[in-house]
Amino acid sequence: MLKEQLKILIKLATIDNELADKEANLIEKIGKANGVSEDEIYQMIKNPEPIKNLDSLSEDQRFEYLYNIIQLMKIDGKVYKSEIVFCQEIAQKLGYKKKSVAELSKSIYSDPSITSDREELKRRLRKYSTR
Repeated sequence: MLKEQLKILIKLATIDNELADKEANLIEKIGKANGVSEDEIYQMIKNPEPIKNLDSLSEDQRFEYLYNIIQLMKIDGKVYKSEIVFCQEIAQKLGYKKKSVAELSKSIYSDPSITSDREELKRRLRKYSTR
C-alpha cells in the first residue's frame, strides 16, 4: 500500500502544477524510508497513476496517510484551496469527515523534523471517523 500512499502524495504535490523541492524531498524521504528506489519514485512522479480504493487500510495506516498528506500540503509554506479540497477528498476516502483536515492541520508542522504526538492526534481524529 506504500506506493498507493506515494501516488496520493504526488497528486497533492503537483495539484498546483508545480513540484516544489521541499515536496519532492519529503516524497523521496518517505519512499526511501519504506524501500522504494529513487528511480521508482521518479517514474511515479513522471507518470502518475490514478488513486485506488483505500477501504482496506487499517486505522493506523489511514492515520499515517492523512498525516503525511497534510504535512506535504504545508511543507512548501503555501497552502492552496485546491490542496485543502484534495486533502478533504482523501480524508473522506479514508473514512474521515472533511473537518478532520482542519483538526489535524493545527498540530502538524511543515518541518518534518518537528513531530507531533501521533497517539494524541489519532485519539482526536477518532471523533471524525465515519467508519
